[in-house]
Amino acid sequence: MIRDIPERAACDTVNRRVIQAAAITPRAEHGDLDFGATFELIDRLCSAGVGGIVLFDAAGEYAAFSGDERSRLVYLAVKRSRVPVIAGVGGDSLALSLALARDARQAGAAAVLLPPPYFFAYRQDDLREFYSQFARQLGGGVPVYIANRPAFTSTIEPETAAALLGTGHFAGIAEADAFDCIRAAGYNALGGDSNCEHALAAGAPVISAAACAVPRLAVDLDRAIAGNCEEEARRLQARFREFLAWVEEFPFPVLLKAAVELRGLKAGPPAVPLPPGKLRRMDEFREWFRAWDR
Repeated sequence: MIRDIPERAACDTVNRRVIQAAAITPRAEHGDLDFGATFELIDRLCSAGVGGIVLFDAAGEYAAFSGDERSRLVYLAVKRSRVPVIAGVGGDSLALSLALARDARQAGAAAVLLPPPYFFAYRQDDLREFYSQFARQLGGGVPVYIANRPAFTSTIEPETAAALLGTGHFAGIAEADAFDCIRAAGYNALGGDSNCEHALAAGAPVISAAACAVPRLAVDLDRAIAGNCEEEARRLQARFREFLAWVEEFPFPVLLKAAVELRGLKAGPPAVPLPPGKLRRMDEFREWFRAWDR
């Protein structure tokens, strides 16, 4: 396990909790949601010191679960978790995202995270209307964060993001590529795994899928950066990047689920089978992770 940062005067008073762990969604044998395994994962993440838990972001494979399953898990997770729960409310339609957001609001979620609708490609004017209608029909009651997830849904261009944030209807945006641009314009931007160290250095929260599998590493990295422990931060940054390099070799979030299982938690089968070459590479990862994670 990654150990705590050594006691140093510069680090003693640092107690930030800005790592928001984007959780996987454990599946049972037949692919349905495994509630018990998810509760165990929530407990583990809380104990590791993350600042919040994000359910049904991309790492949570939200498109694979029904609206009823998602709403029920958010309701139960809010009761179970010792840290704030952010509910991903992405869907294939405005109606579904609104229904999920209303249920999350009623359940007591700390915020909702809204990516563009999935499957079809949407232009920027389509996205502006989608988000505007969402904010208007939801009517407040819970902070709404926009999620720019270009690897999985339509890209939100910086100009579109700024126009939406300028309405005052959104609390911020989870954004990696235009992170500095958004913050320079005076809006709230959350980092991700690809710009984790940069966002942490800026004091911004980070939604990290890697933190689901290696939460102590992510939390310790934040503490080292916040405490100006430069040598420790460089060491932890290198380890974090090592892990991310493995994640990128496999379909997302296959590697994260494998790492979670190596930690003794259930994750369930991958959504799609791996070809023989990747199966061999997965065996190599398991050996690497066992040695690396000591």
